[in-house]
Amino acid sequence: MTEKTTCVIVGGGPAGMMAGLILARSGVDVTVLEKHADFLRDFRGDTVHPSTMRLLDEMGLLETFDKLEYSKVETMTLPVGEVPVTLVDFRRLRQPHPFVAMVPQWDFLDMLADAGKTEPHFTLRMRTEVTGLLRDGEKIVGVRYIGPDGDGELRADLTIACDGRTSTARREAGLVARQYPVPFDVWWFRVPRSADGQYSLIPRTAPGRALIMIPRVGYYQIAFMIPKGADGQLRSRGLGAFKDELAQMIPEADLEGLASWDDVKMLNVELNRLPTWYRDGLLCIGDAAHAMSPAGGVGINVAIQDAVAAARLLYRPLLARSVTTADLAKVQRRRTLPVVITQAFQRIMQKQMLGPALSGRQITPSPILATVFERFPRLSTVPAYLVGTGLRPEHIPPVARR
Repeated sequence: MTEKTTCVIVGGGPAGMMAGLILARSGVDVTVLEKHADFLRDFRGDTVHPSTMRLLDEMGLLETFDKLEYSKVETMTLPVGEVPVTLVDFRRLRQPHPFVAMVPQWDFLDMLADAGKTEPHFTLRMRTEVTGLLRDGEKIVGVRYIGPDGDGELRADLTIACDGRTSTARREAGLVARQYPVPFDVWWFRVPRSADGQYSLIPRTAPGRALIMIPRVGYYQIAFMIPKGADGQLRSRGLGAFKDELAQMIPEADLEGLASWDDVKMLNVELNRLPTWYRDGLLCIGDAAHAMSPAGGVGINVAIQDAVAAARLLYRPLLARSVTTADLAKVQRRRTLPVVITQAFQRIMQKQMLGPALSGRQITPSPILATVFERFPRLSTVPAYLVGTGLRPEHIPPVARR
């Protein structure tokens, strides 16, 4: 079975759903293909940044978003000796929503899917996995897929790959990312917390270990950094040894709910970037174009900004059925600088903080840091801007606003 649309989007994550919704509102026929039956996958990026909330406001979706259950992260504080130092303060941002909302990603994606149902140009197909690309000579003209009714083909003027760091579309197009060294992987798990309210991120370090406690509604989401490739070795020590180690690092946490290794999910951390994000008829954005480290928690924000830029720059050529590689190159030029600078910032964090901590060195911030930030508290705005707003923030095109 062969069908046609104007734009097919591979992957129903934040970038794919956002790009699809904006394009559909702009009058472009869009089909989003998502291989899973639902969005219920835990320990995905659950951060909705101030700049993303501003985009939702421009789309008329902020009131719906505010009905979701989420916690707010307003600061990140690091103890320097006996002095708590606020290094990141989102409250200082000149944004209508000066905080990071921690909301389950499935709730965020369900909200976008519900908004898409009201758009006549938007189609979302779940349980539909892309298996290959269609070509007409050198030009990519759509995708092959397997869905609930079997194999099929969907032809399109443009294919947008939003299928993550293991992108099938990227691989089938022969695009190869440049890899950068990463010294750590991440174990994700949760521990309950009884207190409600708004809390800061809580980093903790010990020789050879580092973690961050992320406040959520009713629990802490824990990002526990481990040396790259050490997952199997560390699990072989036994869950009891791990819980003993956690008890030393986070004595206030209730670890009873950590009942088996099944509760601890491992993220293989990558940091990479495609030299060229496109082929004739295909554009990669988000993790398919540049996998981000979880350092700073900016990956989703960057991917959503990619999606908005792509939709804004491409909806007119798509409506005219005249998308060229020059149009796709404009998207990459628009988004390359913020991606490069953000990844450089992450590499510095890895080299100066995470790498040494995981190699066994105790990372103790200089007391000078406390003095400087105490005297000049507005300095906390700089990292807050990089994380919460990002470089070159995008805006919804007027045609897609409600």
